[in-house]
Amino acid sequence: MIKKICLITGATNGIGKATARQLLAIGYHVVFTARSMAKAESTVFEFKNSMPNCKVDYFLVNLSSLEEVREFASIFKEKYDRLDVLINNAGVWEKSYQKSKDGFELTFAVNHLSHFLLTNLLLDLITDTEESRIINVSSRLHLNGNLDFDDLNGEKSYNGNKAYANSKLANLLFTRHLAKMLENTKTTVNALMPGVVNTGLFDNFHPLLQKLFRVFLISSEKGAETSVYLATSDDAHRFSGEYFDKKKPAKSSKLSKDSEIAKKLWNISLQMTGLDAKK
Repeated sequence: MIKKICLITGATNGIGKATARQLLAIGYHVVFTARSMAKAESTVFEFKNSMPNCKVDYFLVNLSSLEEVREFASIFKEKYDRLDVLINNAGVWEKSYQKSKDGFELTFAVNHLSHFLLTNLLLDLITDTEESRIINVSSRLHLNGNLDFDDLNGEKSYNGNKAYANSKLANLLFTRHLAKMLENTKTTVNALMPGVVNTGLFDNFHPLLQKLFRVFLISSEKGAETSVYLATSDDAHRFSGEYFDKKKPAKSSKLSKDSEIAKKLWNISLQMTGLDAKK
């Protein structure tokens, strides 16, 4: 029996690591991206120590660099002949304004543009795999998002909380537009809200805010449950273009369902990532 291959962006801690652990435990071949070799090696050692026969690989990729995303996609397609599940999980929440290597606002670049590019570059491999799935980790904070297409780069006005909310709204708009594009295929595309999870996402916050958040945090294992459900459940494969919370379809913002905004974001993302030049 061929092992199903799942690619997870960012799996050395938090939700990504818990998702990888749960998928490995049920027999998936997990490939993950990481920025640190030390953390990646430590993660693999931990998995192998508890599951000696598990199949796990990693690649070092800085998702803030579109060039590195392109290089990784090319290498992945050379090494693997199928991709059953892509989980766009990695994310950042920058309180102060920062730019990516390509000159884009960092939160938007990592949380949206990198996954938009990676998904598109791997799309032929994904759609060639029977009953494949694309899963985007969003957030309930998308409700606070409202994209300003005249200032996607945040240069006119920047607020870290707003930037994060906008990137999570972008995840949903991307999910819905891609699902519509793939509606005549056997590939599904869904997004999810993992919950307020105890990860390193809040490390840049003031210590008092970190303490406040921890009162409401759930474990990474609990936060990974919906990702694992969407990756493995036969029932979940009936859905596409949906937003899930606690393993069930949930309501999302009115903006997240706006097909015109989704199309506009898609076209601008093509330009920002350089994909439009190839079409």
